[in-house]
Amino acid sequence: MRAEGQAHIDTINAALALVRKFLDWERALRRLDELNARVEDPTLWNDPKAAEEVMRERRRLEQAIGTVNEIGAEMADAIEFVELGEAEGDDDTIAEGLGSLKALAERAERDKVQALLAGEADSYDTYLEVHAGAGGTESQDWAEMLQRMYSRWAERRGYKVELVDYHSGEQAGIKSATLLIKGENAYGFAKTESGVHRLVRISPYDSSARRHTSFSSVWVYPVIDDNIDIEIKESDLKIDTYRASGAGGQHVNTTDSAVRITHIPTGIIAASQNDRSQHKNRATAMNMLKARMYEAELQKRELEASGEYAAKTDIGWGHQIRSYVLQPYQLVKDLRTGVTSTAPGDVLDGALDPFMAAALSQKVTGEKVDVEDVD
Repeated sequence: MRAEGQAHIDTINAALALVRKFLDWERALRRLDELNARVEDPTLWNDPKAAEEVMRERRRLEQAIGTVNEIGAEMADAIEFVELGEAEGDDDTIAEGLGSLKALAERAERDKVQALLAGEADSYDTYLEVHAGAGGTESQDWAEMLQRMYSRWAERRGYKVELVDYHSGEQAGIKSATLLIKGENAYGFAKTESGVHRLVRISPYDSSARRHTSFSSVWVYPVIDDNIDIEIKESDLKIDTYRASGAGGQHVNTTDSAVRITHIPTGIIAASQNDRSQHKNRATAMNMLKARMYEAELQKRELEASGEYAAKTDIGWGHQIRSYVLQPYQLVKDLRTGVTSTAPGDVLDGALDPFMAAALSQKVTGEKVDVEDVD
């Protein structure tokens, strides 16, 4: 097999191996057999809610297992085609077989990411919060750049974006903002972005044109539906109202319609000022609070499952995940996965999918991916 073809085969095999590991292949096959048997039971739909869960899990496993088997079979056919061409000295047949392997490798990478989005809440819409770190105008400007980056990423994927909460900076940028991103697997992709993001650049606010380092934090949590019961005692809540504010006259009200809810036992805070109605903002803030508490529980379960919970002092975003260096050179580097880009302008314009895909893969392998440049 030529080096080009072997590289495609290695890519395909690596993607399929990752999905098999993620699914726990033998267990997944047994589970699909169990679900198929349950679907044949005429009493299944006596409980419609339970039946929908069964059908949803069955569809997910059928799709993932079917995709792995299909790609494996097509790869074997393409390899046979290339080997036949090599045996007969037929360059056209070899080229066709190599083309099929290349297309399969690209498909395997796409389908791998889709298969990894099988977490409990991955398919949900998501909230994404951006908070400026210490550093005044510099960090606040960086926070606004991040807000735009995630809005552009969402738009590239065809998602709908709403600005739920917004607090402008004193001179420029924002102190914080909350986006509501609606679309299939919005939380599954965006959850990989929770953490501290670091920017290095020549400051546009420094008359001496010195380099500055700024930090902002991102926190992502899923929008939950009424089927998920999060119990919150009214006595555990501190509710404040205030006047909404925003840049350029947007989201500005003349009454105290904005609402901030603090869950006293955990210190979790949720706020909304998107609506002119205080009642609607309170309902939105309460939903956000429940979603954040649900996300904290998801994180706890994930860490316990991986044996890391005891070593964690904080289930949240208190760790640096990515650096964006605009001077003296052009580089974005993910510190978890090792993925880099030498086109930070594209990344800041929403080209985040390679970083997200690598982070999803790392959750399965626990290893950095061997990628130097995503451009």
